[in-house]
Amino acid sequence: MPLYLPDFRAGQTFTTPGHTVTESEVYQFANLTNDNNEVHTNAEFAKNTRYGQRIVHGMFGASLCLGLIARTGVFEGSAVALLGIDQWKFTAPVFIGDTLTCTVEILSARPTSSGEYGVLERQLTLSKQTGAVVQQGRMDLLVLAEPLS
Repeated sequence: MPLYLPDFRAGQTFTTPGHTVTESEVYQFANLTNDNNEVHTNAEFAKNTRYGQRIVHGMFGASLCLGLIARTGVFEGSAVALLGIDQWKFTAPVFIGDTLTCTVEILSARPTSSGEYGVLERQLTLSKQTGAVVQQGRMDLLVLAEPLS
């Protein structure tokens, strides 16, 4: 069941279910984005890189955050628009086989001037199974103030 503007408060957090990144997903992402950099797609090439293995595309992680958040149901039906991605940091690599979860912290919730919508300032943190933070930043969201009639 979705939440609406009055249901949110600063400091509230939501943690998503986990998702294990597969080799197939990395190739699908490479095909969709046309980002076929060998550090993502060539195991032999990647052996000689900084990490010694293929790394998952950075934007795969940022995109995955949105999909994982959708699985919580918190914003499904109340979200109107993603307002931006700010201060996004890639702090550690993601590898094929890593299991990722996303934590959403509500920084603030305020109505727009019309009162029909609200702006949620959100801090997202993507972590792997070890607890290491791999990505984090802001993804603010425009939400409905109440269900549509």
